[in-house]
Amino acid sequence: MASADAADHLVWRRTTVDGRDAYYGTAGEGLAVVFLHGWALGQRSYRRALKRLVPLGCQVFAPAMPGFGGTPNLPDPPTFDGYANWVAKFLEAVGVDEPAFVVGHSFGGGVAIKLAHDHPEWVRYLVLINSVGGTTWSFANLTQMALSKPPWTWPFASPNDILPLNYMRRVLPIIAEDAIPNLIRNPLGLLNVLNLVRRADLLSELQELKRRQLPVVVVWGDHDTVIPRASFAALCRAIGSEGEVVEGRHSWLLADPDAFGSILTNSIAVAKLAGQMEAQDELGKNDAGAGLGRRAARHAPFGSPPDVESQ
Repeated sequence: MASADAADHLVWRRTTVDGRDAYYGTAGEGLAVVFLHGWALGQRSYRRALKRLVPLGCQVFAPAMPGFGGTPNLPDPPTFDGYANWVAKFLEAVGVDEPAFVVGHSFGGGVAIKLAHDHPEWVRYLVLINSVGGTTWSFANLTQMALSKPPWTWPFASPNDILPLNYMRRVLPIIAEDAIPNLIRNPLGLLNVLNLVRRADLLSELQELKRRQLPVVVVWGDHDTVIPRASFAALCRAIGSEGEVVEGRHSWLLADPDAFGSILTNSIAVAKLAGQMEAQDELGKNDAGAGLGRRAARHAPFGSPPDVESQ
């Protein structure tokens, strides 16, 4: 277990979920931020990106979900329901006591959608980064990747993604730290999850989140050929938002952690304000009535906090 030389460095810990070990990284204090990783990765690959959130007043939790990073597979065949249930139990195990700001990348985005849908008490604000879940993301994408490059690069890029030398230098060592051990120790488990990912259709869940007025932001890298633009567009239509397009590939947040921190800065500010307003609602101090915080966050433009005065 690494020691924390600085307050923003993730510390690696172990807890117990359903009587089984679960590994995670954590750092910081403040708003609970839960980050759900992509396929074949774990909590360590994202540490450079996640440490950017700590100075924003966040307590980051980055679990290695079942089948990844040393956390055992789910006891039953993998489903998004099963992963969402596991994350809810993980949050209880680590002592999170409020709805969280939940971020999901790729496969983790699918889990985040299900968590918000099935366990709304745990999610205040949802950010989906190059997420699975759109019906137009097909098996053809996976087939092309599997036939064209080494296995440890499958979740992250098309051939065009990994060819630029500067991109390889930044991202490949980060990918390898989690992906290669995962592939070695749990190849069958990863293949089972990959089969789940390729069939992901979570549009009805997103439509329900829209009905509930949960704030949801969909972010997509403009050079991502793993999750095509059509899939991104389908997710946006489901939540009734245009979404946000950033410059980058499927794993842009690994290549440019500063951009990741910058993009989330204002969304985190919105979520904090929403939490304060919801707390005031509960105390009966807000004349606008219950749910003002959620409504304000839902309608705030991405990149700027809502124009609402604190009470």
